[in-house]
Amino acid sequence: MSFQMFKALAGLAAAVGLTFGMSVTGQAQSRFDGWSSVVIAADWRDGAGKPIDAFDNARRDLSTALVGAGLPRDLHRSITLNPSKPDAAPPAEALRQMGETLSSGSRGCLLYLTSHGSPGELVFGDTRGIAPADLSGWLRRWCDVRPTIVVLSACYSGSFVDALKAPNRLIMTAARRDRSSFGCGAGETYPWYDACILETLPQADDFLTLAQMTRTCVSRRETDAEIDTPSEPQVFVGSEMQYRLPVLRFNRAQSFSSAN
Repeated sequence: MSFQMFKALAGLAAAVGLTFGMSVTGQAQSRFDGWSSVVIAADWRDGAGKPIDAFDNARRDLSTALVGAGLPRDLHRSITLNPSKPDAAPPAEALRQMGETLSSGSRGCLLYLTSHGSPGELVFGDTRGIAPADLSGWLRRWCDVRPTIVVLSACYSGSFVDALKAPNRLIMTAARRDRSSFGCGAGETYPWYDACILETLPQADDFLTLAQMTRTCVSRRETDAEIDTPSEPQVFVGSEMQYRLPVLRFNRAQSFSSAN
């Protein structure tokens, strides 16, 4: 189903959401109450192996932005594998923390991973890479049938889509299966895809519009930089999520308003 068809449902979903967004006492609630979330920076190096801050900058500010948009702070965890950071976790401990946090939510599940990637693998620290089958199995165990949003910001991250597809999932990737993404070099504040998420989140109503606006933002950046092989970010929306997502509207009072 196309984005145009999804958005045709948004008017009805928004009206229904006016009811869902209020508690029995009349107080506003986040549409993401009961959602657990993890943002993880799984690498800290550029293509030559030199340390960079882009992934950790993204982790820090995406965590702030997503909590500001309504993800519960008490069910959120920000994780880095960067050994120079005082709160760094080695890969095995990072996986344990991811599983513990994502399993803790009662209503939904969000994983945002920013890193380097190659076809069929995401960099996950020094000792291992993550394959599509790995991530698919973990999500089944941690999130089960709860509504699940997966954002993979890495080169070739589109190669994960087929393995992760499920009716209860939205999958957003920074590039198609055979393309690089950009902005992971020295001097960049964030990878470009993460920067575009941060730039567009304050204007987006929900994850559907966020996905659309992020793709437009990435395309603009790549055109301005005269990129010959654009990354072409990918989006998959499962059949159950087509109806849930327009109702899962972001809080408008967000604590992070723009990105470099």
